[in-house]
Amino acid sequence: MELWPAIDLRDGRCVRLRQGDYAQETVFSDDPVAMAEHFVAAGARRLHIVDLDGAKDGRPSQAGLVARIVRAAAVPCQLGGGIRSLGTARAYLDAGVTRVVVGSVAIENPERFVQMAETFPGRIVLGLDARDGKIAVRGWLETTETTALAVARRNAALPLAAIVYTDIATDGMLAGPNLPALVEMVGAVPLPVVASGGVANADDVRRVAATGCAGCIVGRALYDGGLTIPAAIAAASEATSSAAPA
Repeated sequence: MELWPAIDLRDGRCVRLRQGDYAQETVFSDDPVAMAEHFVAAGARRLHIVDLDGAKDGRPSQAGLVARIVRAAAVPCQLGGGIRSLGTARAYLDAGVTRVVVGSVAIENPERFVQMAETFPGRIVLGLDARDGKIAVRGWLETTETTALAVARRNAALPLAAIVYTDIATDGMLAGPNLPALVEMVGAVPLPVVASGGVANADDVRRVAATGCAGCIVGRALYDGGLTIPAAIAAASEATSSAAPA
């Protein structure tokens, strides 16, 4: 299972939110480029970057910073936040981002999402951010009546790179991932599923791997010291079972 250390950007700084709440922000670094270099030096083979300002405002607001992070890291990077058009996706891909995570467009403009997936095969990731199983959009500020499973199934035949499934209730809480939801998502679609939310330690990484997820995004635990990059990578490589432990 792939490990994706997370770098969440807001106002040019590296931050983490609790349950996606912009009012519950913790700043971990004023230098996100240095943080990316630190993760890579510790052994990270890829990075997950989120433009929180872009996610909320619906347009890229930290493209220059993202480009600097990608150049400095020199490992595959996926980026989410504010990617609502073909032009924005193309600009980020041209800037060196390996793949882009698109969420709100898949709900609000399904035709455009299909166009994006077909224009950039293997480079678009479907971002599914769920609150009680229902999709949240626009930086998690609005919750819809559409379920994450329904959106995943609707787009399962597209040439997507993966699905990133985030359980908002667990994100940033260090209380453990929503394993039943991950098992359900993995079983619902043939696409690789990348889990996000709740990972606090190496045991949580093993539990995510045991669900059959292809990847796991880890954020706050790496910043708070509950998990190191080497320990997370080792844990991600251990589990081979396709079902979550009881």
